[in-house]
Amino acid sequence: MHGAGGRPTTWSAVAPLLAALGHHVVTVTNPMTSLEDDVANTLAAVEATSGPVLLAGHSYGGAVITNVGRHPRVRGLVYIAAFAPDEGESVTGIVERYEPAEISKYMRRGANGDWKSEPSEEFWAEIGPDLSPEQRVIVKAEGRAAEDLIFKQATGVPAWRTLPSWYLLAEQDRTLRPEIQADMAERMGATLERVPGSHYTTLVHAERVATMIVAAVAAVSP
Repeated sequence: MHGAGGRPTTWSAVAPLLAALGHHVVTVTNPMTSLEDDVANTLAAVEATSGPVLLAGHSYGGAVITNVGRHPRVRGLVYIAAFAPDEGESVTGIVERYEPAEISKYMRRGANGDWKSEPSEEFWAEIGPDLSPEQRVIVKAEGRAAEDLIFKQATGVPAWRTLPSWYLLAEQDRTLRPEIQADMAERMGATLERVPGSHYTTLVHAERVATMIVAAVAAVSP
């Protein structure tokens, strides 16, 4: 699952690595109209598969898998610099407990209350300094507006209470503060690993992301 404003190209560097190892990879494009809508859309994607499922989410996508993980065929959860809300929490509620992240300077609100980041040279220098020019093109092409409801709707009973979870923390993240990531991972009891770099972990550290997913698959497989 991609994050807010994203598309499946978030996983464009990771998916081929997993597919090469024989894993069946499904990337989901969520409407980002509300958390409830995105959960329903992702549940439909799960229903279209067969067999056990491991869910992986980047950024806001973590809030989605936290809810979709209640599906009976889901075996585990992998969070990549992602939100992992508890019951009754929202993404907004989590970030408001901390100092604002640097990304807040570059977020613009649309006429209908939707949100979208505004990439500029200053944005890239502060938010994604480890992206190559080619990777910047991918991120720019991804950009979509996200409705406020994806951030403000509360999570139900989190699947991480009963499922094993893994967390890859981005140490120089200026979008989701590293201390927030660490606190959520500790609360979940997740298997925690750290990588240097920005919020664009799936592009910058594709091999580390794939390695964590493969390890999670092995851990939850019979």
